[in-house]
Amino acid sequence: MAWKNRLDLHTHTDNSFDGNHSTTLLCETAAEKKLRAVAFTDHVEMDVYLEQHFDRTAKQSFFEIIKARSAFRGKLIVCAGVELGEPTYNLPEAEALLRQYSYDIVIGSIHNLRGRQDFWYLPYDSYDDATIAALLREYFDELLQLAAWGRFDTLAHLTYPLRYICGEHGFRVNLGDYAEQIDAILETAAHNKLALEINTSGLRQKLGKTMPEESVVRRFRELGGERITLGSDAHFAEHLGAGLEEGMELALRCGFTHMTLFQRREPIAIAIE
Repeated sequence: MAWKNRLDLHTHTDNSFDGNHSTTLLCETAAEKKLRAVAFTDHVEMDVYLEQHFDRTAKQSFFEIIKARSAFRGKLIVCAGVELGEPTYNLPEAEALLRQYSYDIVIGSIHNLRGRQDFWYLPYDSYDDATIAALLREYFDELLQLAAWGRFDTLAHLTYPLRYICGEHGFRVNLGDYAEQIDAILETAAHNKLALEINTSGLRQKLGKTMPEESVVRRFRELGGERITLGSDAHFAEHLGAGLEEGMELALRCGFTHMTLFQRREPIAIAIE
Protein backbone atom coordinates (compact mmCIF):
# COMPACT_ATOMS: atom_id res chain seq x y z
CA MET A 1 0.00 0.00 0.00
CA ALA A 2 1.29 3.47 -0.92
CA TRP A 3 0.67 5.78 2.03
CA LYS A 4 -0.32 9.32 1.11
CA ASN A 5 0.22 11.00 4.47
CA ARG A 6 3.49 10.16 6.19
CA LEU A 7 4.30 12.47 9.07
CA ASP A 8 7.50 11.97 11.05
CA LEU A 9 7.09 14.09 14.16
CA HIS A 10 10.02 12.89 16.24
CA THR A 11 13.50 13.36 14.72
CA HIS A 12 16.86 14.69 15.83
CA THR A 13 19.44 16.89 14.10
CA ASP A 14 23.07 17.35 15.05
CA ASN A 15 21.85 19.92 17.56
CA SER A 16 21.01 16.94 19.75
CA PHE A 17 23.97 15.47 21.64
CA ASP A 18 23.23 12.13 19.97
CA GLY A 19 22.22 13.49 16.56
CA ASN A 20 24.37 13.09 13.48
CA HIS A 21 23.14 15.13 10.52
CA SER A 22 22.30 18.74 9.78
CA THR A 23 18.80 20.14 9.57
CA THR A 24 19.31 20.87 5.87
CA LEU A 25 20.44 17.33 5.05
CA LEU A 26 17.52 15.89 6.98
CA CYS A 27 15.08 18.13 5.08
CA GLU A 28 16.59 17.04 1.78
CA THR A 29 16.27 13.41 2.81
CA ALA A 30 12.68 13.86 4.01
CA ALA A 31 11.74 15.48 0.69
CA GLU A 32 13.42 12.66 -1.25
CA LYS A 33 11.50 10.11 0.80
CA LYS A 34 8.29 12.03 0.03
CA LEU A 35 7.35 12.64 3.64
CA ARG A 36 4.52 15.11 3.94
CA ALA A 37 5.84 16.64 7.16
CA VAL A 38 8.82 16.36 9.47
CA ALA A 39 9.26 17.79 12.96
CA PHE A 40 12.74 18.38 14.30
CA THR A 41 12.56 17.73 18.03
CA ASP A 42 16.05 18.05 19.42
CA HIS A 43 16.73 17.04 23.00
CA VAL A 44 16.41 19.56 25.79
CA GLU A 45 16.92 17.71 29.07
CA MET A 46 15.53 19.88 31.81
CA ASP A 47 17.18 18.15 34.77
CA VAL A 48 20.60 19.22 33.43
CA TYR A 49 19.40 22.20 31.41
CA LEU A 50 22.10 24.75 32.27
CA GLU A 51 24.81 22.37 33.42
CA GLN A 52 24.94 20.67 30.01
CA HIS A 53 24.16 23.81 27.99
CA PHE A 54 20.80 22.76 26.59
CA ASP A 55 19.83 26.44 26.67
CA ARG A 56 22.39 27.02 23.89
CA THR A 57 21.51 24.01 21.76
CA ALA A 58 17.80 24.81 22.03
CA LYS A 59 18.47 28.26 20.58
CA GLN A 60 20.63 26.90 17.75
CA SER A 61 18.13 24.16 16.92
CA PHE A 62 15.19 26.55 16.71
CA PHE A 63 17.13 29.02 14.56
CA GLU A 64 18.15 26.32 12.08
CA ILE A 65 14.64 24.87 11.85
CA ILE A 66 13.16 28.27 11.02
CA LYS A 67 15.74 28.72 8.24
CA ALA A 68 14.98 25.26 6.86
CA ARG A 69 11.24 25.89 6.96
CA SER A 70 11.71 28.89 4.69
CA ALA A 71 14.07 27.05 2.33
CA PHE A 72 11.77 24.03 1.90
CA ARG A 73 8.44 25.83 1.80
CA GLY A 74 6.23 24.19 -0.83
CA LYS A 75 8.26 20.96 -0.77
CA LEU A 76 7.91 19.81 2.84
CA ILE A 77 6.08 20.86 5.98
CA VAL A 78 8.87 21.62 8.45
CA CYS A 79 7.74 21.80 12.07
CA ALA A 80 9.73 23.46 14.83
CA GLY A 81 9.75 21.12 17.77
CA VAL A 82 11.52 20.08 20.92
CA GLU A 83 11.79 16.88 22.91
CA LEU A 84 11.38 18.22 26.42
CA GLY A 85 13.02 15.65 28.66
CA GLU A 86 12.18 15.48 32.35
CA PRO A 87 10.32 18.84 32.48
CA THR A 88 8.70 17.92 35.80
CA TYR A 89 12.18 17.79 37.36
CA ASN A 90 12.68 21.50 36.59
CA LEU A 91 9.31 23.12 35.96
CA PRO A 92 10.38 26.80 36.15
CA GLU A 93 13.00 26.43 33.41
CA ALA A 94 10.75 24.17 31.33
CA GLU A 95 7.90 26.65 31.36
CA ALA A 96 10.29 29.53 30.62
CA LEU A 97 11.60 27.65 27.59
CA LEU A 98 8.08 27.16 26.25
CA ARG A 99 7.44 30.89 26.59
CA GLN A 100 10.69 31.70 24.79
CA TYR A 101 10.18 29.74 21.55
CA SER A 102 7.17 29.50 19.24
CA TYR A 103 7.23 25.75 18.77
CA ASP A 104 4.84 23.80 16.58
CA ILE A 105 5.11 20.64 18.64
CA VAL A 106 6.44 19.85 22.09
CA ILE A 107 7.21 16.24 22.96
CA GLY A 108 7.15 15.26 26.63
CA SER A 109 9.45 12.45 27.71
CA ILE A 110 11.27 10.84 30.62
CA HIS A 111 14.68 9.31 29.94
CA ASN A 112 15.97 8.87 33.47
CA LEU A 113 14.78 8.75 37.03
CA ARG A 114 15.58 11.64 39.35
CA GLY A 115 19.25 11.93 40.12
CA ARG A 116 20.15 8.94 37.96
CA GLN A 117 21.49 8.27 34.50
CA ASP A 118 19.49 7.61 31.36
CA PHE A 119 18.06 4.09 31.31
CA TRP A 120 20.59 3.41 28.55
CA TYR A 121 23.48 3.56 31.02
CA LEU A 122 22.13 1.71 34.06
CA PRO A 123 24.14 -1.29 35.33
CA TYR A 124 21.71 -4.02 34.30
CA ASP A 125 24.25 -6.79 34.87
CA SER A 126 23.82 -6.22 38.59
CA TYR A 127 20.01 -6.06 38.51
CA ASP A 128 17.46 -8.77 39.23
CA ASP A 129 13.76 -8.92 38.38
CA ALA A 130 12.76 -7.15 41.60
CA THR A 131 15.11 -4.24 40.81
CA ILE A 132 13.66 -3.96 37.30
CA ALA A 133 10.12 -3.99 38.67
CA ALA A 134 10.95 -1.19 41.13
CA LEU A 135 12.54 0.88 38.36
CA LEU A 136 9.49 0.50 36.13
CA ARG A 137 7.05 1.37 38.91
CA GLU A 138 9.03 4.55 39.63
CA TYR A 139 9.24 5.35 35.92
CA PHE A 140 5.48 5.02 35.43
CA ASP A 141 4.91 7.21 38.50
CA GLU A 142 7.05 9.90 36.85
CA LEU A 143 5.15 9.54 33.58
CA LEU A 144 1.88 10.06 35.43
CA GLN A 145 3.22 13.31 36.91
CA LEU A 146 4.33 14.36 33.42
CA ALA A 147 0.91 13.64 31.92
CA ALA A 148 -0.78 15.50 34.78
CA TRP A 149 1.38 18.58 34.13
CA GLY A 150 0.35 18.34 30.50
CA ARG A 151 2.05 21.44 29.07
CA PHE A 152 3.17 19.55 25.97
CA ASP A 153 1.53 17.99 22.93
CA THR A 154 2.46 14.33 22.65
CA LEU A 155 3.69 11.78 25.18
CA ALA A 156 6.81 10.12 23.81
CA HIS A 157 7.83 6.44 23.81
CA LEU A 158 5.78 5.44 26.85
CA THR A 159 7.69 2.17 27.24
CA TYR A 160 11.13 3.74 26.71
CA PRO A 161 12.97 1.72 29.41
CA LEU A 162 12.04 -1.53 27.65
CA ARG A 163 14.35 -0.53 24.78
CA TYR A 164 17.20 -1.40 27.15
CA ILE A 165 15.64 -3.64 29.79
CA CYS A 166 14.17 -6.09 27.27
CA GLY A 167 15.77 -5.22 23.95
CA GLU A 168 19.40 -4.89 25.01
CA HIS A 169 19.56 -6.91 28.23
CA GLY A 170 16.97 -9.63 27.76
CA PHE A 171 14.80 -9.18 30.84
CA ARG A 172 11.22 -10.38 30.47
CA VAL A 173 8.61 -7.78 31.39
CA ASN A 174 4.86 -8.32 31.53
CA LEU A 175 3.18 -4.94 31.09
CA GLY A 176 0.07 -6.41 32.67
CA ASP A 177 1.88 -6.17 36.00
CA TYR A 178 1.77 -2.36 35.58
CA ALA A 179 -1.71 -2.11 34.07
CA GLU A 180 -3.12 0.11 36.81
CA GLN A 181 -0.28 2.62 36.48
CA ILE A 182 -0.38 2.59 32.68
CA ASP A 183 -4.15 3.08 32.67
CA ALA A 184 -3.76 6.09 34.98
CA ILE A 185 -1.20 7.61 32.58
CA LEU A 186 -3.39 6.99 29.54
CA GLU A 187 -6.54 8.31 31.23
CA THR A 188 -4.71 11.45 32.35
CA ALA A 189 -3.25 12.01 28.88
CA ALA A 190 -6.67 11.55 27.30
CA HIS A 191 -8.28 13.92 29.81
CA ASN A 192 -5.63 16.58 29.07
CA LYS A 193 -6.13 16.16 25.30
CA LEU A 194 -2.57 14.97 24.84
CA ALA A 195 -1.55 12.82 21.92
CA LEU A 196 0.12 9.46 22.44
CA GLU A 197 3.20 8.91 20.32
CA ILE A 198 3.69 5.68 18.43
CA ASN A 199 7.48 5.63 18.39
CA THR A 200 8.69 3.31 15.66
CA SER A 201 12.38 3.20 16.59
CA GLY A 202 11.94 -0.08 18.45
CA LEU A 203 11.05 -1.80 15.18
CA ARG A 204 14.61 -1.34 13.92
CA GLN A 205 16.20 -2.14 17.27
CA LYS A 206 16.47 -5.30 19.33
CA LEU A 207 13.19 -4.55 21.07
CA GLY A 208 11.36 -5.41 17.84
CA LYS A 209 8.15 -3.49 18.58
CA THR A 210 6.84 0.05 18.76
CA MET A 211 6.97 2.08 21.96
CA PRO A 212 4.39 1.68 23.30
CA GLU A 213 3.28 -1.61 21.82
CA GLU A 214 -0.07 -2.22 20.17
CA SER A 215 -1.96 -3.29 23.31
CA VAL A 216 -1.16 0.04 25.00
CA VAL A 217 -2.20 2.09 21.95
CA ARG A 218 -5.47 0.17 21.82
CA ARG A 219 -6.02 0.76 25.53
CA PHE A 220 -5.46 4.51 25.04
CA ARG A 221 -8.28 4.50 22.51
CA GLU A 222 -10.54 2.54 24.86
CA LEU A 223 -9.89 5.07 27.62
CA GLY A 224 -10.88 8.02 25.46
CA GLY A 225 -7.63 8.94 23.74
CA GLU A 226 -8.31 10.84 20.55
CA ARG A 227 -4.89 11.88 19.25
CA ILE A 228 -1.81 10.00 18.15
CA THR A 229 1.44 11.05 16.54
CA LEU A 230 3.97 8.95 14.65
CA GLY A 231 7.72 9.34 15.04
CA SER A 232 10.76 7.45 13.83
CA ASP A 233 13.00 8.96 16.54
CA ALA A 234 15.61 9.16 13.79
CA HIS A 235 19.12 10.25 14.75
CA PHE A 236 20.49 9.54 11.26
CA ALA A 237 19.15 10.73 7.90
CA GLU A 238 18.68 7.15 6.68
CA HIS A 239 16.24 6.44 9.52
CA LEU A 240 13.83 9.27 8.66
CA GLY A 241 10.38 7.83 8.12
CA ALA A 242 11.46 4.35 9.19
CA GLY A 243 8.57 2.26 10.46
CA LEU A 244 5.88 4.86 9.80
CA GLU A 245 3.91 2.48 7.58
CA GLU A 246 3.86 -0.19 10.31
CA GLY A 247 2.88 2.45 12.84
CA MET A 248 0.01 3.66 10.69
CA GLU A 249 -1.25 0.11 10.22
CA LEU A 250 -1.06 -0.41 13.98
CA ALA A 251 -3.01 2.80 14.62
CA LEU A 252 -5.76 1.70 12.24
CA ARG A 253 -6.03 -1.67 13.98
CA CYS A 254 -6.43 0.17 17.29
CA GLY A 255 -9.36 2.22 16.00
CA PHE A 256 -7.65 5.47 15.03
CA THR A 257 -8.52 6.91 11.62
CA HIS A 258 -6.43 10.09 11.91
CA MET A 259 -3.01 11.20 13.09
CA THR A 260 -2.34 14.62 14.55
CA LEU A 261 -0.07 17.23 13.01
CA PHE A 262 0.71 20.19 15.24
CA GLN A 263 1.16 23.70 13.87
CA ARG A 264 1.89 26.44 16.41
CA ARG A 265 0.81 23.98 19.11
CA GLU A 266 -2.62 23.58 17.49
CA PRO A 267 -3.74 20.04 16.54
CA ILE A 268 -4.69 19.26 12.93
CA ALA A 269 -6.26 15.90 12.14
CA ILE A 270 -4.64 14.15 9.16
CA ALA A 271 -6.25 11.01 7.75
CA ILE A 272 -4.29 7.80 7.97
CA GLU A 273 -4.14 6.98 4.29
